[in-house]
Amino acid sequence: MPKKKYHVTLRAEERTVLERLLRHGEAGPRRLTRARILLHADAGLSDQAIAAALAVGPAVVRHMRRRFGAERLGALDTYVRQRALRKLTSQQEAHVIAIAHAPAPVGHTRWTLRLLAEKVVELGFVNAISHETVRRVLKKTQAQRGSNHGARRQ
Repeated sequence: MPKKKYHVTLRAEERTVLERLLRHGEAGPRRLTRARILLHADAGLSDQAIAAALAVGPAVVRHMRRRFGAERLGALDTYVRQRALRKLTSQQEAHVIAIAHAPAPVGHTRWTLRLLAEKVVELGFVNAISHETVRRVLKKTQAQRGSNHGARRQ
């Protein structure tokens, strides 16, 4: 059996904090489960035993051990993921939709997502943009590309 990469050894004050947290039970269920994982890990239980006792996956236990090594009790907290910044403003999105409704460029029967993305860069709205971002913009309004000026198929 491989040796544990991340060992959990709680200090007395950390153990007190975790036990108080469980005794009062006023935290959310994830936070309480994380506290239980740390207490069981400190007691020397294996990842499999902890996972079975708390009805979580062994990966959750391994992840908690790793986070505890880096953050100590900060590992109890949930990360808030930041959203990616928007590539286009609402006004620029309106321009993209207007371009999509305009006649297709010479040599093409209709606008493709890649052609629209190239046009957006050419017009200087952004330095670079993916065709997927253009697709999402058009999907918001269910705009049709090409020279049919947005007429929907029946």
